[in-house]
Amino acid sequence: MSAGALAAPTARPRRWRTGPYWLALQIALSASLLGLLLLPIYGLFTYAPFSRIVAAAENVEVREAIWLTLYASGIAVLATALLAVPLGYLLARRRFFGRSVVESIVTLPIVVPHLMVGLGLFFLLAVPGTPLYDLTHALGIPVYYTIWGVVLVMAIVSAPYTVVAAQLSFQAVDSRVVETARSLGAGSGTAFLTVTLPIAARGIVAGLLLTWARAVSEIGGILILAYYVYPGGPYTGPLTNTISVYVYNLFQLGDWTDAAAVSSLFLLISFAIFLVVRVGERTGWLPWRRGELAL
Repeated sequence: MSAGALAAPTARPRRWRTGPYWLALQIALSASLLGLLLLPIYGLFTYAPFSRIVAAAENVEVREAIWLTLYASGIAVLATALLAVPLGYLLARRRFFGRSVVESIVTLPIVVPHLMVGLGLFFLLAVPGTPLYDLTHALGIPVYYTIWGVVLVMAIVSAPYTVVAAQLSFQAVDSRVVETARSLGAGSGTAFLTVTLPIAARGIVAGLLLTWARAVSEIGGILILAYYVYPGGPYTGPLTNTISVYVYNLFQLGDWTDAAAVSSLFLLISFAIFLVVRVGERTGWLPWRRGELAL
């Protein structure tokens, strides 16, 4: 008998069996997290009577604050798309000295308290006599207490989501597909616009939605740079705040019921927006398939 025949049989890796207990654990943990997510929502809707939520929806000041928030966040997302997508492509396709430093700078606004972001911008753009203060006023785009301050803060704190999403999306594009397009005579720009960008578009759009969601929820930097927003530039409405600052003011004044009512109203609007996104996934009119958007 050969030595191979006498060798001990290869041990098979142990397979973990799943069953009703494993499923029950998953359900229990998932339900616990959902419960935590629903706690603040439950607190708001139980504190504010439905009649006060309706009254908040009819309040002109509330509508102005919501409009300003949506308007400024839309401008911030457009600016982010213009600036963050090229940076994401550069990080995905190029290797250069200091790349790790650039990636660290990109993700810094995620971990740094946004109050510090607003403070830094205040020292640069809101203190008379500083070069950037003089430049922005000379160009007719002052930042302090204007919509441009809101847009600037929103763009800075939310841009990392688009940069990272674009970087990962471009990295996922098969280089062989791009090389095939180049071999057929397409230049670098043509290959990017006709091959790379369409393939990466789904991830980029998902990143832009995350960017918008983060921009809408911003308050820390806005409290310092644009606590109030005066009419000027693209904003021609009355003196107002973003919705986060508006609710913060109500709470500080002790008007807790109205603070809860306005918050509940904006939660309903946000929920409706994300519900439309999910319906768009299901019906297929959005540029990604159901489940591809991690939002």
